[in-house]
Amino acid sequence: MFITLEGMDGSGKTTAIQKIESTLKTLGYEVVFTREPGGEKVAEDIRQLVLTEQTLGIDGWTEALLFLAARREHLVKVIIPALEAGKIVISDRFMDSTSAYQGHARGIGIDNVDQVQRIVIGKYIPDLTLFFSVDPQEAEKRMQMRNEEQNRLDVEGTSFKTKVKEGYEILIKKYPERFKVVNTNLPVVEVQKETEKIILEAIKNYVKK
Repeated sequence: MFITLEGMDGSGKTTAIQKIESTLKTLGYEVVFTREPGGEKVAEDIRQLVLTEQTLGIDGWTEALLFLAARREHLVKVIIPALEAGKIVISDRFMDSTSAYQGHARGIGIDNVDQVQRIVIGKYIPDLTLFFSVDPQEAEKRMQMRNEEQNRLDVEGTSFKTKVKEGYEILIKKYPERFKVVNTNLPVVEVQKETEKIILEAIKNYVKK
């Protein structure tokens, strides 16, 4: 089973899944946790390039294609082997990030990006995508409170983040069969419980197929 986690930076998605790994392993599931951009050596190298100030002002399509190049390596080297081995793969970001950030927020078009993505990822569409919803202003506050270096996309203004959220909302309407929305304005413990509930229920239903 292939599960992806989506949301703006500062949405709390990474915090929300901190406990799910131990829960799934306790239940006897083999799980691979990974992330994008990155998750594999070449993909991590591309991550370092695309998220630094070196690429400030980069063309929207160039940015999208760099992310897609990283995605292809990640898919071929990490995700596909794990899925073929019968493992559950949970990726912090995947195809929908490119559609929301570059497709909508950068203005090159979600449908245009999705058309190219289908060539890159083939049949490996997520079975479940959790979208961690947060107000753009709240996301910005959370990012400012983090005691860590921010990347090029982290420091984009509220107007950009608003467009990113709009992009995700379009995707949720476009692919309602695989999206589940988690409200991260709730206390962390409640968000973690809701996340765990959605994932465990989805795995249970997937196994029944």
